[in-house]
Amino acid sequence: MFKTSLTALAALSLGFSAFAAGLTGEIKADGSSTVFPITQAVADAFREENKDVRISVGSSGTGGGFKKFCVGETDISNASRPIKGKELMEAGRNNVKFVELPVAYDGLSIVVNKENTWAKQITVDELKAIFTAESKVKTWKDVNPAYPDVAIKLFGPGTDSGTFDYFKEEVLGKEGAIRKDMSASEDDNALVKGVEGDKGGIGFFGYAYFVANKDKLNVLSVVNPKTNEVIAPTPTTIENGTYAPFSRPLFIYVNKSSLDKPEIAAFAKFYIENAGELAEKVGYVRLPKAVYATAERNLREKKLGTQFFNDVMNEAKQAKKGNLVELYK
Repeated sequence: MFKTSLTALAALSLGFSAFAAGLTGEIKADGSSTVFPITQAVADAFREENKDVRISVGSSGTGGGFKKFCVGETDISNASRPIKGKELMEAGRNNVKFVELPVAYDGLSIVVNKENTWAKQITVDELKAIFTAESKVKTWKDVNPAYPDVAIKLFGPGTDSGTFDYFKEEVLGKEGAIRKDMSASEDDNALVKGVEGDKGGIGFFGYAYFVANKDKLNVLSVVNPKTNEVIAPTPTTIENGTYAPFSRPLFIYVNKSSLDKPEIAAFAKFYIENAGELAEKVGYVRLPKAVYATAERNLREKKLGTQFFNDVMNEAKQAKKGNLVELYK
């Protein structure tokens, strides 16, 4: 889905900071399918200046990526959510230390089939009624009596996905469960095809995948639970957080030991310097300049660990809502 646009993006590298010729070696990245388009775009641009560096970018999902990263199998882990406590402890057991780098904002998007002309907006409570394991919803009419009696078909990421985790927690809570008849895939392009092919389809994934397929799908506005405003996902509403509760930050995690290799240190530096521009090119939202500046400093100084836990391993809940400016001053 992104192959053509990413190839074109490589041409933009002429305006990017270059690195000394002669870099070789291999860089292994894996993880979030949401972050995949950004990392792939960065890899394509970086290779324009460093043709002898081999870069592989997988998309096994945020959880799948962390499984590999926390045992030292990859250099970079793409993540659509912060690292979890159990993953942090696994990394510690394997002496994997890392630098956490925010790279962009995403607006998790709720999409429906192009023929769905009845649903324009949705509430978190309606999403819960549709997706919960206890759901009695079988048709769109069950969601709203004004809607037609069209069978609902659910599509969403698999359980290794950070997008799955984020959606489940925001809509169903930590103890909630998503219904088992949802068609799940770690491949967001498969989810696009699923919703596109079913008149009653509804699904969720990263904003860039909607942008790349907006001629095939409709996106639903979401009623902000705090303000009751009906908000569509746009670069502005995602960045300012009014597209709630689905505005969220995206990350890469870089293995400290890998940073001892010049090709990986150069790639990570290149990534942060160009993340904003390339994120926008593939459909995401750039972070504030102050956040990128702090990320560059953290990388340069090899600041280890995560901003998302306090000293007693309690998650910093406000951080998950996208408040990166406070965390990355």
